[in-house]
Amino acid sequence: MSRRTSTTIGVAAAVLAAALFGVTWHNMSTRDSSKLATVGQPLAPTTTVAPTPTTAATPVLGPTREVEPGATLRLGYARPPSSPALVADAIVASVGLYNAPGDAEPADSLDNPTWEGLPGVYLVMQEWGDWLEVQVSMRPNESTAWIRKADVSLRQTQFRIVVNVSQRRLLAYDGARPILDTQVAVGTGSTPTPTGNYFVDGTVRVTDPTGPYGAYQMSVAAFSDVHYSFGGGIGQIALHGTNNPALLGTPASNGCVRMTNEDITLLANSAPPGTPVTIIG
Repeated sequence: MSRRTSTTIGVAAAVLAAALFGVTWHNMSTRDSSKLATVGQPLAPTTTVAPTPTTAATPVLGPTREVEPGATLRLGYARPPSSPALVADAIVASVGLYNAPGDAEPADSLDNPTWEGLPGVYLVMQEWGDWLEVQVSMRPNESTAWIRKADVSLRQTQFRIVVNVSQRRLLAYDGARPILDTQVAVGTGSTPTPTGNYFVDGTVRVTDPTGPYGAYQMSVAAFSDVHYSFGGGIGQIALHGTNNPALLGTPASNGCVRMTNEDITLLANSAPPGTPVTIIG
């Protein structure tokens, strides 16, 4: 059963959703998406560190949860990634999502490219033989599923991003070296930025850098805890620029993280898709 074929979200609805949240959404199912189809061009992964994957002796199987009532796919929970982080890029047209390593049939699947033409990317939690547990972009937040290693190529990234909501600051690192420490706008008290362990699941250059999303948008595999539906979408957040820098340092967004166009340009051209994003309260 493909979760990509269950619902088609209209472009007009996606644009309305973007107008509320100020985000570009990538790497989700059509059923779960609220995305802009024409915001700009995707950026390819730029990490140059060669992967050196290891295989765990036994898989760590934590508690699971259902995606939705009656769903056949059961999701796990994301943990803080290793450093450098291991990233999986889809190399097949449909990546099967399994409840556990060794299952004969997938419980669901994700299309590659995504419906808006972006490559599928996942953050690896652990390996077990020919299997990977990966974080995926879907509700509930910090969800994981198992995929076959043969369906992806592996690379490492030493970049990571930390957003401190209470301090309204974003820090980015290349390994242990800070590359950015900047003031940002975060969600309001009634529309907070969700905290947790996430990753960048797609980056696009915005066609109109003078607009409310600035020069770039970096979609994060995190979703609003308040806005579950608007214009056909479910409210995925993003790191993006702004045309109103006076609001930086304040709780001003619907959950997204805004920064100057200069800062988002630096970040988008440094940290590739798959970069871990930790959001703390």
